[in-house]
This record gives sequence, C-alpha cells and structure tokens, in this order.
Amino acid sequence: MSKIKVIVHGALGKMGQTVVAAVFNEPDMELVGAVDINAHCESLLLPNGNSIPLSANIALLADTQRPDIVVDFSTAKAMRALAQAVLSRGIKLVSGTTGLNQDDLSLVENLAKENHTGALIAANFAVGALVMIHFAKIAAKYFDYAEIIEEHHQFKIDAPSGTALATANAMLESRGKAFLAPEQNANVQESRGLKMDGISIHSVRMPGIVARQEVLLGNSGQTLSLKHDAISRDCYMPGVILAIREIGKQNGLVIGLEKLLGL
Repeated sequence: MSKIKVIVHGALGKMGQTVVAAVFNEPDMELVGAVDINAHCESLLLPNGNSIPLSANIALLADTQRPDIVVDFSTAKAMRALAQAVLSRGIKLVSGTTGLNQDDLSLVENLAKENHTGALIAANFAVGALVMIHFAKIAAKYFDYAEIIEEHHQFKIDAPSGTALATANAMLESRGKAFLAPEQNANVQESRGLKMDGISIHSVRMPGIVARQEVLLGNSGQTLSLKHDAISRDCYMPGVILAIREIGKQNGLVIGLEKLLGL
C-alpha cells in the first residue's frame, strides 16, 4: 500500500514543527516537502538525518513533489493563495488556521467542488476540546446563562479564539435562541468581553499558556463548568493524523474535525 504524501504549510512555526514531527513518525505517511514564508534555505532536516525540500512557494513545491495532502497551520492572510494553489491542483487540504471569514470558507468550498477534491478546516484538533464543545451543546438546552473564558499564549494572532467562537455558535444552534444577559451595573459593560447572543467571551493572552478554555453555564442557584486544558501542542496531533487519513475519503468542504469523529 502506498504512503500518503504530505506537505506541511507553515512548517517553521511551532504548530508546523509539531506536525512535521508527528507525520514523520507515522508509518503510512511520507513527508515530501515543507513550506513557510520564512524559508531561507532549500531543505528541512528530518529526525533521521535526511532532508525534504523547503520553500516559500507552495505552488512550486506542489508541482515538483506532487503531494496527496497539504496540512496548513499558518495565517488567515495566507489562506486564500494557499487554497487556490492546492485545491486547483486536485490536492486535498487540511487546515487548522483560524480567523477565516465567510468569504474564505466560500472560496475553499467552491475550489474543492470545482476540482473534485476535499478540504477540512477545523478550529481545534484536540479531541478533548471537541468533546467539551459536544457537552456544551447538550448543556446549552438546560441553562439560561453562559460565558466562555479562553486562554492562549501571547503570540496568538486572533481573539477570541476560533474554538471559543465555534463553541458559542454550537451552543446557540443547539439552544435555538439567545442566552439571557444577567442584570448588572451599567458601569461594568466594557469589561464583559465579546457578546454573542447573551454569551460573554473573555480572552486571556499570557506567556506559559498553550491553550485553555472553560465554558460556564448557570441558572439560579447552580452553575456547570466544562474545562479543557492543552498541556502541549502534542495534544493536537492525533486529530491532525486522523484528518490526514480521513480527508482522502471526502469531497467538498468539511468544517470541523467533529464531523469526522461523529460528534
């Protein structure tokens, strides 16, 4: 059985480096290239002493290395050109880049359909975080008040996080109506975070944190807390590896790893 040929886009970033190491260790996968805007040499050294081509040009590398799948952890700004270069060649795309807008998603969806290929865009690849969102969707039907506190390292470029926004949207869809806004002094409004139909989302950015999210739900006399901690970036790798294997069976755009997990 032939191996799945993979290129990692954003390979020099912290998540990209972790993906490179994870894919390298999978016996059914082969790293055939790495792409990063900060590429200043032509090769990336692998743990076994071998190297793979490294480039800032995804189109060039896609043509020379002919991957089955490109895994992307970069920026929303880079996503449009990446999607065009990858999907127009019939290559599958797995992306964990957050901060994408509806136009970005529509572009990926249209390109995937036109070129008869598949793409997965996921705000979070940690299975525990997805289970937390699943539980929050269930609980949303039974509580009238909700808040989300999300914490990340200081270099995260978007706030609130894509996971926090995905959690809020999932809860609102499950509930079918807005949450209630608690009565409070008008003087504290500016400190109450981003509002989404009654849900206040609070963002923390601080050194020493990888990723952490807590969903608080309440009614009179009781609260329910759902919390997930990402201790290291390794927690995302089982989800990334699953996505690489499963996206080969998909056509069109899939939004959220939970779809592949059956949640």
